[in-house]
Amino acid sequence: MSATTPQVINVNGAWCWFQDERALVDPEAGVLVVGSIASGGGTDGAQRTGDLDLTVVDLASGTAKVLTLHPGFEADDHDVPALWRRPDGRWLAVYARHKTDDLTHWRISEPGDPTRWGEEHSYDWSEHTGGRGVTYSNLHEIGGRLYCAARAVNDDPCALVSDDHGDTWAYAGRVFGRPKIGYVNGYSRYADGDDGLHVLVTDHHPRDYDNSIYHGTISAGRLHDSAGRALASELFAEPAPDQAQLTTVLAAGAVLDGDTGLDGGAGLDSGTGLGGARLSHAWTTDIREAGGQLAAVMTARADHVAEPDGSDLGRNVPVPDLRLVYGRLGADGEWTLSPLAQAGPGLLPHEQDYSGLAAIDPYDVDTVHISTPIDPRDGTRHAHHEIYRGHTADEGRRWEWTAITEAAENPGVDNLRPIVAPGDPTTTHLLWFRGEMRSSQDYDCEIVLRSSPR
Repeated sequence: MSATTPQVINVNGAWCWFQDERALVDPEAGVLVVGSIASGGGTDGAQRTGDLDLTVVDLASGTAKVLTLHPGFEADDHDVPALWRRPDGRWLAVYARHKTDDLTHWRISEPGDPTRWGEEHSYDWSEHTGGRGVTYSNLHEIGGRLYCAARAVNDDPCALVSDDHGDTWAYAGRVFGRPKIGYVNGYSRYADGDDGLHVLVTDHHPRDYDNSIYHGTISAGRLHDSAGRALASELFAEPAPDQAQLTTVLAAGAVLDGDTGLDGGAGLDSGTGLGGARLSHAWTTDIREAGGQLAAVMTARADHVAEPDGSDLGRNVPVPDLRLVYGRLGADGEWTLSPLAQAGPGLLPHEQDYSGLAAIDPYDVDTVHISTPIDPRDGTRHAHHEIYRGHTADEGRRWEWTAITEAAENPGVDNLRPIVAPGDPTTTHLLWFRGEMRSSQDYDCEIVLRSSPR
């Protein structure tokens, strides 16, 4: 496979960003697997709409095979599977619909072969949800026990637990709990760490609430803040703790000053439009730990003018300026935040807080890939989103940027939602999808892969 030319591996697919891992590499077998959902608005949409797919790529030859785990599952990018490689060499895929039923599904592959899968099994949450529905799947192992984090009871972050590597699942409880406001409660991203599982979480949906973002770690049966202090209650005990008990990473109304690092580190000041903006309605984007360093990327509205009576909350309002914010956790348990890049206006008319997103390299938190219509090198505005690679040598203060896609190469399409697939520390396997996205349920996008040596 070429180190620079993206390869189309699936002509119809997309994903959301609250499931992980969405893509994984088996370096011994030389195989990459990525999950996606096909749309009726894409290629062969009449036959493929709602298919829950896995694309299996032979990295040596570049051959890609698309297989369907569940035909016609649901036409919604929120439904993509979380993937995990079991100790016995089998793959585990776990997936759920977007709040339209109370089922979490899973399938297990044959040993070492992600193209052959066993029958589908399901866990019914309805005893706990009261029929509110379940969304998202995130697979992480903590102390030898496998967890599947989801949004379920009271639309709070919750989890299932398995002691047999995903053969069977049981209800664990709520990770956080608070009175519901608007559509749902906190949006969580998770990352494996040396000392436990990191959680990065909002208050609510940014449409409904002026979110702050919080961080904590799950370890030894407790939630801890960023400095390692344990919350009073045991993990999953009721009443579940409010996420605001954790460390505030990005506070609603924060203003970030300092160098933007535009133009390859030339050190342009906040007059470029990055520094000095009031940030609000934040959303979690990505979090990773590598080499003992923890980093997070968040999005937020810049200088949003709120209605004094709060009448803009819960409504779709114009958001012309979204920002990407980069955070690093210090050894003292304190977070340092830096402006990362402009993310452009809201991606969709009815989801103005959606952006093209960003992905932190799972093996190098000094490296990120972002999707934006505004070139971070010089501020040039393009008609569509492009992918850029950023690298920092000073923990986020300055960034050097390289264009991964160019508008002239793929005119008229957006390049969205990058993923750097973990599993192979020697190679950067960068995935994204490109095309036209009209909603989370309707898009005409193809999935591409660009692999390059680190």
